[in-house]
Amino acid sequence: MKLLKDKILNEGKVRKGNILKVDCFLNHQMDIKFLNEVGKEFKNRFKDEKVDKILTIEASGIAIAGITSQYFDYIPVVFAKKTESLNLDKEVFESSVHSFTKKKDYKVRVGKEFLKKGERILIIDDFLAKGCATKGMIDLVQQSGANVVGVGIVIEKGFQEGRQVLEDMGIRVESLAIIEKLEEGKVYLK
Repeated sequence: MKLLKDKILNEGKVRKGNILKVDCFLNHQMDIKFLNEVGKEFKNRFKDEKVDKILTIEASGIAIAGITSQYFDYIPVVFAKKTESLNLDKEVFESSVHSFTKKKDYKVRVGKEFLKKGERILIIDDFLAKGCATKGMIDLVQQSGANVVGVGIVIEKGFQEGRQVLEDMGIRVESLAIIEKLEEGKVYLK
């Protein structure tokens, strides 16, 4: 997706530890006009799939999934919660996820009423690196008896193993931009 690649090259910043900061348009401050184009592109990539719901993880994936939903005729968006909450039902699907950027493990949860057996689920997220968050969401879908139709990723770190991990699980992965490498403060895209 050329628009995304241009935004990464022009507005993204590379930080120590192979961290790409795109918080000025994607995951802190959001460029809604741009996110509309992201949503259209995900619809284009998955146009041949019947999708019942979109699943993402809080917090960065929520806006992307919500905007994408409108291009799938406003199907429901479910997000996996990272923290326990008094208003979260006790009946939940739960999975463990490791965050490399936060250097910690945490549980993600979805109320059992929101993922149903036989539903066709599209997973949407902002980044794919090692695949840990996505594997956690896949686990939630599998626990429910629903089916993953694919994973839509805005930015993939192609130099890390996330895609291979997911493809080895038989999961279709569609990334809108793939980073070949981050080196000396520069971004190299495929």
